[in-house]
Amino acid sequence: MVKFYGYKNNSMEDAMKNHNENKYVISLYDYTGEALKPWAEVGYKCIAYDIQHDNTRSEIFDSGGSIVYAKADLHDIATLDHLFTVYSRKEVTFAMAFPVCTDMAVSGAAHFKRKRERDPLFQRKAANYAIWCAELFQALGCPYFIENPVSVLSTLWRKPDYSFHPYEYGGYIEPEQAEHPKWPDYIAPMDAYPKKTCLWTGGGFVMPDISPVEPEAGHSRQHLKLGGRSMKTKNIRSATPRGFAQAVFNVNNATMQSLYPIHSVSDIERATTNREEI
Repeated sequence: MVKFYGYKNNSMEDAMKNHNENKYVISLYDYTGEALKPWAEVGYKCIAYDIQHDNTRSEIFDSGGSIVYAKADLHDIATLDHLFTVYSRKEVTFAMAFPVCTDMAVSGAAHFKRKRERDPLFQRKAANYAIWCAELFQALGCPYFIENPVSVLSTLWRKPDYSFHPYEYGGYIEPEQAEHPKWPDYIAPMDAYPKKTCLWTGGGFVMPDISPVEPEAGHSRQHLKLGGRSMKTKNIRSATPRGFAQAVFNVNNATMQSLYPIHSVSDIERATTNREEI
């Protein structure tokens, strides 16, 4: 298994940066931007859209890549239409979406009856937001995934293509960066916690090989330390696992595929003989 922590020489790194400067990666319903960081670090222009972003702000990386955090009401179909108009003229390398799971996750089933009495279509509406994301990404012609926990999306739309637990990808995190940079009190080092997460994918998405670490015993720190329905709780619980984000980038990075044709994970090992873990 190749973790891609670094490069042996600057020429390879520079080639990737230059190759990516006009390529875009977009992420919907994304407050933290964690899933975009591996892409921005090698020069991609990344945009994280979410209703929680008060003002548009940018995070610039040494590679010249960036993450723009942009406010957007993704529950409005007009917003998705606008995004298609914008990005159909650009080269979108990869896309992802993390639709709000509050009305769909089976962990909240105790509240479904009350919500259904208020709005019989509340779950159909929630499922449609995920489906709209998939339709946008399909129209853009890029690899993508839609992420949600175990939920009724499986019955209202279709069965997920893959599922995983964060600890299964903890081995992609550099040991010296084991602690979570934002929420070390709530997220276990090396993503060593269980949380079954489902993926609906398309456009040639490649599911990465696992590199598991031993999960902490018992429930996850989020389960033990976070409660209620605050936005802080929701944002921490929904933060993309760093190891999984790195693994997805490793096998779906179009630049790596253009420099070294890749058709499978085993091809990556052959294509990266000039790279090393550092």
